[in-house]
Amino acid sequence: MRKLLFFLFIANSLFAVSNDLVQIYRTQGLDAVEKILEEQLTKKEYWNYHLATQDISNGYYESIQYVMICQKDMKDIVLYDTKKKKKLFSSSVFIGKKSGDKKVEGDLKTPVGAYELTNKLTNIDPFYGPLALTTNYPNIFDKANGKTGHGIWIHGLPEKEKRNKFTKGCIALDNDKIKTLSNSINYKNSILVISEGKFNNGSKEDIVSILSSIFQWRKAWKANDLKTYISFYDNNFKKSNGETLKKFKEHKKRIFAKKEKKTIKFTNINVIPYPNNLGKNLYKVIMDEEYRTKNYQFIGKKELYVEIKNNQFKILTES
Repeated sequence: MRKLLFFLFIANSLFAVSNDLVQIYRTQGLDAVEKILEEQLTKKEYWNYHLATQDISNGYYESIQYVMICQKDMKDIVLYDTKKKKKLFSSSVFIGKKSGDKKVEGDLKTPVGAYELTNKLTNIDPFYGPLALTTNYPNIFDKANGKTGHGIWIHGLPEKEKRNKFTKGCIALDNDKIKTLSNSINYKNSILVISEGKFNNGSKEDIVSILSSIFQWRKAWKANDLKTYISFYDNNFKKSNGETLKKFKEHKKRIFAKKEKKTIKFTNINVIPYPNNLGKNLYKVIMDEEYRTKNYQFIGKKELYVEIKNNQFKILTES
């Protein structure tokens, strides 16, 4: 009954807003309407309503279609289709010889985190089977935390050589399985999530907080409100190039002092629970950003790594 009353409240509120928007448009124009709609994006109420009927059990996805979840302790990988809302594939896997999160080159560990697939290789050494899907390890969060190494792939197994029980850090599948996996996805529209133990798929409360906070952060950014903007960053924020929060703030202070009018648009937002061995409640956010001022423009991918701590959204690193 309480849930029904909540949805009725939201529906009536949105209906009232809709009627008000017509009046505001008639008397104040389209810019005034846009301002009100953008304000709605900063509200948890809107995102609770938007997510009410959505399956966000493995994260929130607007553009990523395929999610592969590898649980290292269980030595398995499962493929989900976020558009069709179903499991497509599962398989046992071989992983790195040593347990724990990968930290340095040659430590024989499979990393823990969330990674994009960057390429599909078919003309490779037969030791890796018929094909390999490459990842972007180390990502910017890994680099900010001093991790090293490269060449983390999902690949097959040698047909004519002895099959080792472990890999040097990659994820390996039987050859018929890697072919099935590859044929089931578009690697450009996929994410690989690797957890040490059971995958923690996050919570609706966290995702609502992240989505509303992203637009609160954008609002402060557009308004050149440095104090509010910086409040969204963790004190231990660090970029992949080593830049600390202090230097980042100094840089933003110079830019915000210009009081430039900004256009900032976020589309294709994806919020991915981020496994880690740091004891943190982390999420990876990937979205398309369009940023324009009179003298500068950027159109491309924006990547954030955020922590939900004491119900607060904090950015740990960003692209």
